[in-house]
Amino acid sequence: MDEERPIDYTPPEEAGRSASRVLDISWATILKIIFALGALYFVFLVRDILIWFIFALVISILFNPAINFLRKLHLPRVMAAILVYLSVFILLGGFIFVLAPLLFFELQQFSINLPAYFDQAAPYLSGLKIEALRNFQSFTEALGKGLSSASANIFAAIGAIFGGITSTIVIFSIAFFLSLEEEGLAKAIMLIFPPRYKTKILTVWQRSQKKVAAWFGVRIICCLFIGLVVGIACYVLNIKYAAFFGLFAGIFNIILTIGPFLSGTAIVLFILTIAGLPKAIIFLVIFFIAQEIEGYVIMPLLSKRFLRLSPSLVLISLLVGAKLWGLLGAILAIPLVGMFFELIQGFMEKKGSIEQPLL
Repeated sequence: MDEERPIDYTPPEEAGRSASRVLDISWATILKIIFALGALYFVFLVRDILIWFIFALVISILFNPAINFLRKLHLPRVMAAILVYLSVFILLGGFIFVLAPLLFFELQQFSINLPAYFDQAAPYLSGLKIEALRNFQSFTEALGKGLSSASANIFAAIGAIFGGITSTIVIFSIAFFLSLEEEGLAKAIMLIFPPRYKTKILTVWQRSQKKVAAWFGVRIICCLFIGLVVGIACYVLNIKYAAFFGLFAGIFNIILTIGPFLSGTAIVLFILTIAGLPKAIIFLVIFFIAQEIEGYVIMPLLSKRFLRLSPSLVLISLLVGAKLWGLLGAILAIPLVGMFFELIQGFMEKKGSIEQPLL
């Protein structure tokens, strides 16, 4: 005969306690899920404000070196911040007042004459034997219409470039108030993180701010240098659209390696079409020399060691930033991403996980 198996017996009191314990865990999990979903929904509702705050944080970090320099001259922080922000607004306003009408006039003329330029360039491009380059009509019509609509209203175009006048004012206002508080973010970090991590986190945070601000400042100076060289070269060579080509080369120069190649190739092709081979060769030589001066003189002179961002990462940052907040968003997304990766690098170095920098 089979042996009788003992029947498990659980007293009613223990069974009730076990059931209530399971019920308590289930309700806690449900509440956590509801709280997480509510937090995500709240973030979704205020996403624009969060994006504004992030960009304002980046601006305040980029302006901090200039403010700290004025503080060393024994200026109050409020006065130093006012001088820095006022100087930026004056320079930006002067640029818009002086160059914007010329740029948009050239953009209008360029969009009108673009189909004719492509017709002139057709023999050169057809020699490449690329099927997509054999029919330019649909491409030139679409591109010409886009450029014409972009340059039809100068004020609408400026608003589109800066991501909206209202958002620009709000972002710079937030950045200004963040700059007024000395080490405000550091104090916030001290309150958020446990005491044992404070020293490490503050060290990484301060180092990332300095490196990203230095990198961004160097890139801006290099972009201005290349833009001025291209604009002056086109003006001296009596080539149309000198201001437009200078701005185009300066903006693309922020993307290391890829940007100069794309802008230089495009400008040389257009100069070849509208001005002939001799001027195209002269411009190419000038552009090459300017790039060599930037790479071997300006960058080593201005910064011995700075954050090295890969071209692909810079390009992705530009696209994401442009989607969120126009041209300024594209530019400010680069230091934001650089700071994020610098923070990761700093934490990993502190843990001894890596020896080489990520970027």
